[in-house]
Amino acid sequence: MKKKLLGALLGITMAAGLLAGCSQAKDNGGNTGGAAAKANTLSEIKDAGTIKIGVFSDKNPFGYVDSNGKIQGYDVYFAKRLAKDLLGSEDKVEFVYVEAASRVEYLKSAKVDVILANFTVTDERKEQVDFALPYMKVALGVVSPDAALITDVVQLKDKTLIVVKGTTAETYFSENHPEVKLLKFDEYQEAYDALLDGRGDAFSTDNTEVLAWAIQNKGFTVGIESIGNLDTIAPAVQKGNKELLDWINSEIETLGKEEFFHKDFEETLKPVYGDEIDPENLVVEGGQV
Repeated sequence: MKKKLLGALLGITMAAGLLAGCSQAKDNGGNTGGAAAKANTLSEIKDAGTIKIGVFSDKNPFGYVDSNGKIQGYDVYFAKRLAKDLLGSEDKVEFVYVEAASRVEYLKSAKVDVILANFTVTDERKEQVDFALPYMKVALGVVSPDAALITDVVQLKDKTLIVVKGTTAETYFSENHPEVKLLKFDEYQEAYDALLDGRGDAFSTDNTEVLAWAIQNKGFTVGIESIGNLDTIAPAVQKGNKELLDWINSEIETLGKEEFFHKDFEETLKPVYGDEIDPENLVVEGGQV
């Protein structure tokens, strides 16, 4: 019942209009001070015949490498469609694995053309990158062991909460709950390993992800299913790369007409969630929340 409540919480929060405007970062926005480089324009990407897209390799079920060594997930499915519609084949995407704290820097240094790594839209990040239309809704959640389940943020006082650097979870708890001790990692797999090893009392990241992880790992439950703002997730490009941004926005609008992201959900997320999440409370079609 608690897991099924997540969908309802997302829907209720969105209906209430609580939208708010997860990079090796030295600040919460993910600015590493790396050298800026000019991004490839849409025309240059077409001429090269390849589009470089930054994705996670360890954030199941959104971007991860499976047991056969293949990159899979909700973001990856979308990335392949971008390559197909832009360059004629989904094989013309070059996946670049990023960490949460390297996403902004990879755009600024033109190591990638697009970031599709569960990138939550925030006002701070908007100052550093350009976001396209959203394709998903998300809030924060907290997962913990059943034997010491955390169901309220007050229970985290003087306890250790695991977070990933450069994520909205790190920002939220740093700014709003300084009484909570944060144990920070660069990679999601490191964070989950720390939770499994008992190095922290709980782990916070996108609620959609911790729910999927809890379903796959017995003995853990998402005791706090929605905390902080309900946000949106969107593709991002280098600041000022208007030609590419406009094309992605048009593509998202076109994909909405065929309910592409519902199909993406069915192919990549439903096998994990089952009936625990209503796609209507997660999927955004045509960029319209």
